[in-house]
Parts: sequence; structure tokens; C-alpha cells
Amino acid sequence: MRVEGKAAVVVGAGQTPGETVGNGRATSLLLAREGATVLAVDRDLERAEATVAEIRSEGGAATAMQADVTVEDDCRAIAATALERLGRVDVLVNNVGIGTGDAGASTLTEEAWDLIHSVNLKGMWMTCKHVLPHMRARGSGSVVNISSAAAVCSVPLVAYKTSKAGVNALTQQLAMSSAGRGVRVNAVAPGLMDTPMAIEGIAAATGRDRDELRRERDALVPLGRRMGDAWDVAHAVLYLASDEARFVTGVVLPVDGGQHARIG
Repeated sequence: MRVEGKAAVVVGAGQTPGETVGNGRATSLLLAREGATVLAVDRDLERAEATVAEIRSEGGAATAMQADVTVEDDCRAIAATALERLGRVDVLVNNVGIGTGDAGASTLTEEAWDLIHSVNLKGMWMTCKHVLPHMRARGSGSVVNISSAAAVCSVPLVAYKTSKAGVNALTQQLAMSSAGRGVRVNAVAPGLMDTPMAIEGIAAATGRDRDELRRERDALVPLGRRMGDAWDVAHAVLYLASDEARFVTGVVLPVDGGQHARIG
């Protein structure tokens, strides 16, 4: 019960259909198992409701909400709905992220660049914009943003990489501007993960066999030559959301089996 009694908002709590569990669903489930009441937010209401159904089947407390983080009115509504249903926001997890249409700098389209940055970075800022004032007014709260090892590692996808580098910078700026008011802001930077967005998403986009893709990605991970999964991300989020991390802010925590250590 590491977050017992806390009110948690998980944005991006649904997931791409697939064989495994996604970061948002795993995080929502784990926070609920550890005692939090969860507002599961997703652009696809059915996916958010599926997460809520799993939480409730385990005896946890959760409700679902539909919102698009690229629309500021929706981000404003996330904060208002959380206060209406939960009474306050102790934990905000920003998990929304896409790489749709990404490519190298000379072939990437303007439309893909704008969409990826709007979802991955602008949406995260707007959600924080409307939730942070309530946390600051109460003098407590924990924000956990989901970044990526791609922000600092070599990848051929320029828009995803720069958007996640922006998430790291946003996290640090918000941490410093909120520290004096008792609010912590941190990020988790997953590396190669066996999640539906990664495996099913890449396989569908490239036509590759999923098992072959898994073997290729596993071989790139220093620790045990095996990808992590959504539960690894969820446990990192749980730590940063909990009072165990009460003296931790402005951190970008790698959860990547050692990929960050290869830099340089």
C-alpha cells in the first residue's frame, strides 16, 4: 500500500491492442493495487474503460475519462474532472506518446513533426498547466512524465527523439518551478520495451514478424539481452509517485537495461 489513499490521474491509461500490457495500463493497475484511486484517461474511452474494468476486478477503485491531450479544453477538463471525482490530485502520470509517421530529417513530413510534438510534448505541458496549480495550492503532489531513452540515445526518428528530449527539459523546468511549493516532478525514460505500442506498432508499420522483431530488440539490451516490459516502467512510476521518493525531484530515471550507460 505504497500510495494508499492517494488520488492518481493516469493520462494514456488505455493501450494499443496486443499480446502484452502497455505502460499506461500497467501503471494504472499497479497504482490501484498499491492503494490509489485512479482516474484513467485516454483518447479512446473504450480502452480506458477496459483498464478500469481490470482494476475493479481486482477490488481497486477507478473511473474512466475520455480526453485528447492535444486539445487544451480537454486538458482543462482532466483537472476539473479529477477534482470533481477524486477531490484532489496527488499523482499525475503523463504517459501519452506516439511516433506515427516519424522518419529521418530529410524525409519527415511537416504534418508528422507537428503531430508527434503536439502529442508528446505540447499535450504533456498542457496537462501539467492545468493540474499543477491545484497541487501547488495544496503544497504537495507528484508528477511523473514518461520520456524515452530515445531522447539521448542514437535513433533514426528525429521527431520522436526531439519531442522526448523536450519532455526531459520540461520535467526539469517544472521541477524547479514547483519545488518551492512542495510539488515534485520527475520522468521515467524507458528503453526497449515489449509493449503493444512497440511490438505490434512496429510490426504493423514495417510488416515484420513480431518474434523476429523481439529477438532483434532483445539483442540490443545490455542487461540479460532481454527487453523490459510495462511492469518495469510501472514500478519506477510507483516509486517516484510514492512518499519513498519525497526527496527526489527533477530526475529522469532510466529504465532501460543499461542502454543509457552506452552513451559516449
